[in-house]
Amino acid sequence: MRVRSEARWRGPVAVLIVLVAALVLAGCGRVFPVAAAQAAGCAPGWAAGWHAAQQAVPGDQLAGRTLRMVVRPQVSGDEVRLRLSNRHGDGPLRIGALSLGLAGAPAEAAEPVPVLVGGRPDVLLDPGAEVTTDPVPVRVDRGVPVVVSLFLAEVPATISSHPVAMRTAWLSGPGDHTAAPGPAGFDTTLQSWPVLSGLEVHAPRPDGALLVIGDSLVDGVGSTPGGDDRLSDQLAARLDAASGDRTTGVLNAGLSRNRLLQDDPPAGGDTPLTRFDADVAAVAGVRDVLLVIGTNDLAAGAGGEEIVAGLRAFTERARAAGLRVLLTTIPPSTSGGRDAPATVAAREHVNGWIRAEAAQHADGTVDAAAALADPGDPLRLRPEYDSGDGLHPSAAGYRALAAAVPLAALSGRPCRASSSG
Repeated sequence: MRVRSEARWRGPVAVLIVLVAALVLAGCGRVFPVAAAQAAGCAPGWAAGWHAAQQAVPGDQLAGRTLRMVVRPQVSGDEVRLRLSNRHGDGPLRIGALSLGLAGAPAEAAEPVPVLVGGRPDVLLDPGAEVTTDPVPVRVDRGVPVVVSLFLAEVPATISSHPVAMRTAWLSGPGDHTAAPGPAGFDTTLQSWPVLSGLEVHAPRPDGALLVIGDSLVDGVGSTPGGDDRLSDQLAARLDAASGDRTTGVLNAGLSRNRLLQDDPPAGGDTPLTRFDADVAAVAGVRDVLLVIGTNDLAAGAGGEEIVAGLRAFTERARAAGLRVLLTTIPPSTSGGRDAPATVAAREHVNGWIRAEAAQHADGTVDAAAALADPGDPLRLRPEYDSGDGLHPSAAGYRALAAAVPLAALSGRPCRASSSG
């Protein structure tokens, strides 16, 4: 099967097209506002269980080998399908075989099941193309890791990948090892998620999700590799522990070095606004968005008013799509000149606007600066919240940041469970 790329629309006309298309696709689980869930009667439907933002990276050493990656679904259900991406590829990408299985020991996939695309075991993605696989009748449970294996038969020089996974993936020697349950032959480790951009679950009651989008503080740099203690993980754990109807899945759309104002494909990827269609609008079930960004714009010399304008533009785009939006203040940092007087002044301008005026534009705010700053020296992170580089929080810092998110500002679940459910 060959999948060709589609035109990428931009600007106001594009937003209108996206909104109209969303209404048309309401029955396919592609619309996320509350009204859509209610209109569907909260019937079983497809929801994003895991997501990884993509950017352009070299495809070196991947051709003719099998990738094995671990992901943790945020949704439980009885069927799964995968989202595969060549959005940033500069040539055709041929996937020769795919499989899915429950995660065992490192690089092990318990009883891997073949995954088809259009009824075929292989798929050819043209540059810029993405595809969703056929459903696979495999039961997955929220928080229980699964293993995805891809045999990359043909790989372009530049591929689409999530380069900072904070979790180990494995690469085999030559050949198709997607059907192999054991780790034999998977001798090379990676810290990225190439090609795989999402996992969707057919859920009995699609309750919606919170998507966190932004820079390396969303990616989880500074957290424990493989420890599942990034901001999104800690938010998911907090929501799981909350009572009532506030429990919801949390999806991660972070990109390290990402900026709010400037696309930077080889380093930090496209801005949240540029990648809105791929990383927000196309993610099934998203109802709330938390934007964590701005520190890299400050390091690049952006002014406070420029950043405020960018925050307002993103908020307007998301709310026009029927989503609730939460904005975060920018934490202090001593890294990369971020503590220079002019940079601190720009950061304080942004944070002052978020604290005083963002409520007129957004649906909630998170004071990340107050949660993470050292009370004795507000220009730096608290020592116990600093991973050691003066910029990225530790696991404890991400826990403190997750604790600062006002759960009452989130939508809650549109499909309320009974007391016995």
